[in-house]
Amino acid sequence: MAKARGRETLAIGVLFACILVGNPGGVGGATDQNDVSTLNVLFTSLNSPSQLTGWIANGGDPCGQSWLGVTCTGSAITTIKLSGLGLSGTLGYNLQTMTSLAELDMSNNNIGSGGQLPYNLPPNLQSLNLGGNQFSGNIPYSISLMVTLKYLNLAHNQLQGNLTEMFGGLTNLTTMDLSFNQLTGDLPQSFSNLSSLTTLYLENNQFTGHIDILANLPLQDLNVANNRFTGWIPDQLKKINNLRTDGNSWSSTPAPPPPPYRPPPPGRKSNPGQHSGGSNKSSGGGNNSGIGAGVIAGIVISVLVVGGILAFFLMRRKSQKHSKEEIFEKDPPFAPLASNDAKEMKTIQASSTSHTAILPPPAPISLKPPPIERHKSFDEDDFSNKPIVKKANTTPIKAAVYSVADLQIATDSFSIDNLVGEGSFGRVYKAQFSDGKIMAVKKINSSALPNQLPDCFIELVSNISRLHHPNLCELVGYCSEHGQHLLVYEFYKNGSLHDLLHLSDEYSKSLSWNARVKIALGTARALEYLHEVCSPSLVHKNFKSSNILLDMELNPHLSDCGFESLVPDAEFQASEQNMASGYSPPEVAMSGQYTLKSDVYNFGVVMLELLTGRKPFDSSRPRSEQSLVRWATPQLHDIDALDRMIDPDLKGLYPAKSLSRFADVIALCVQPEPEFRPPMSEVVQALVRLVQRANMSSKRTVGGEGPETRRADESDDYTF
Repeated sequence: MAKARGRETLAIGVLFACILVGNPGGVGGATDQNDVSTLNVLFTSLNSPSQLTGWIANGGDPCGQSWLGVTCTGSAITTIKLSGLGLSGTLGYNLQTMTSLAELDMSNNNIGSGGQLPYNLPPNLQSLNLGGNQFSGNIPYSISLMVTLKYLNLAHNQLQGNLTEMFGGLTNLTTMDLSFNQLTGDLPQSFSNLSSLTTLYLENNQFTGHIDILANLPLQDLNVANNRFTGWIPDQLKKINNLRTDGNSWSSTPAPPPPPYRPPPPGRKSNPGQHSGGSNKSSGGGNNSGIGAGVIAGIVISVLVVGGILAFFLMRRKSQKHSKEEIFEKDPPFAPLASNDAKEMKTIQASSTSHTAILPPPAPISLKPPPIERHKSFDEDDFSNKPIVKKANTTPIKAAVYSVADLQIATDSFSIDNLVGEGSFGRVYKAQFSDGKIMAVKKINSSALPNQLPDCFIELVSNISRLHHPNLCELVGYCSEHGQHLLVYEFYKNGSLHDLLHLSDEYSKSLSWNARVKIALGTARALEYLHEVCSPSLVHKNFKSSNILLDMELNPHLSDCGFESLVPDAEFQASEQNMASGYSPPEVAMSGQYTLKSDVYNFGVVMLELLTGRKPFDSSRPRSEQSLVRWATPQLHDIDALDRMIDPDLKGLYPAKSLSRFADVIALCVQPEPEFRPPMSEVVQALVRLVQRANMSSKRTVGGEGPETRRADESDDYTF
């Protein structure tokens, strides 16, 4: 009996060993380790949601352990379907390593949070569904490399900007849904290469131009409703059974005659030249036996007219050859590659006054790229046919250029754990690079840029890079890649003044009086530089304590400088700087007009924060004390009231005369009438005099004796 039990135990052990070998979830795992690592990062980027049963942040075996939504073929993950699970966060930074993934469905979640679509998507996808999320910005150019893609759904997001020429290689795409976004501009020419496209949804965007580019596609289902399309609906598209075109500005006049026949793109199944089955695309009324006589006559007339025009221009060009050479010598063209065309257009304008207002300016005529010295991104040619208002900024940018991949790695794919702040223009992340340097990366919201032109962001970077002052945040580098716009700054370990004043806990060291005056003077000098040194003057428009960053010596550095062009004045009434924030100057609240004196008012509010330790607006306080300016202003000239107003964290360690002079500067800055507020140079001088007098007084007063019995701290002198 004992021997039998022993054999039984041995058999069970062997069977268990076989199970372990057959199911490597316990040893090694059945899933490709690259795919495992990618899913680990994805899980973390999605904020480690509990609804993803089986998923973990490190290791695991998705194929062997049946992770939710994951399907495998052998050791490779081929499908991820996580639709409608309420997921948030981002999609990580290394999805491109999943070379076997054929289907990715993350639709109907809350992923993106207004951030960009990831540019590093799996390269061999056949189906990509990211619809119903919160992605913004441009469609990533990496989609152009997904030549196996058949289904693309990016609907119901917040995508913006023009579509670039990224569709040329997507000849296998059968369904594309870009509806319910904020996409703009004309449809790209590369749409004509979508030779397999049968379903296209573009409704509820802001597309402009014509839809002729879609005429020769094998579409069976088309929705272009509620856009800004103009022109005429091609006859080929009118034959589609499932067609929606309402909500556009179609022309009510008769459509022009069709152009001469051109063969369809490769893959087109029907031949417009055939006359069987009612598929004839020619304009002959009931004649299906070939090209009608009317069409032939039209072609002949067109050829004669074109020939006459060409002959006219050749004769004119020959007669004016010498005069044109003189013009070239005196007035060299801006675009050498298109100089002849530009001068020809000038000649036409001079000789035909009836059409002068219609002809475009010389610069946009050329479809060739601009001179090579301009800063240019891959999709800039898409906008070459738009009027150029001013010459692109060619000032060299003295800042490093980073790639999106570098910044994603440094921020752990912009992990929420590295989020250090969020402002009007985007989020700021702490970034640690491989060389040990720590920087701050500001990820600019696409909605903050007035348009999606690459030159717009490059000009912004150029303007910011020219600002140099010890009390400004110094721009270190930038990234403009795949529709993403990021700025890299120095990282200041003491965080913002707002956090230090209002979020400090019992273990934090409170700011001494000297440190507060030092911060006030430094930020005043920063505003003086913007207002009175820069030419033209720069209005900050977003001056507040959360934009004052402090280094290890508590030196202030003003951030968000150079962004004033991104927010029109009128938007301040409905923006973060509204009445409830406590920072809104009276003139901005009433008219939306923001000036240099509005910055001065906000500087006074920050000084009040330094003096009292209170927030500009605090709803937790009694109604009469909620607005810091309204509560404090009547008491600024009352010595006894000042003693009661001052931040309790100072514990009485402050010079009484310095406190009074500090309050006098505040009273000048927060006056309701902008014209009575001082310029920042006078504010700087007043604070410098305050410091000088305090230093002189501290040298006369030893051991706390004399007229000023409240001492700032052990180190009496103000050192700046």
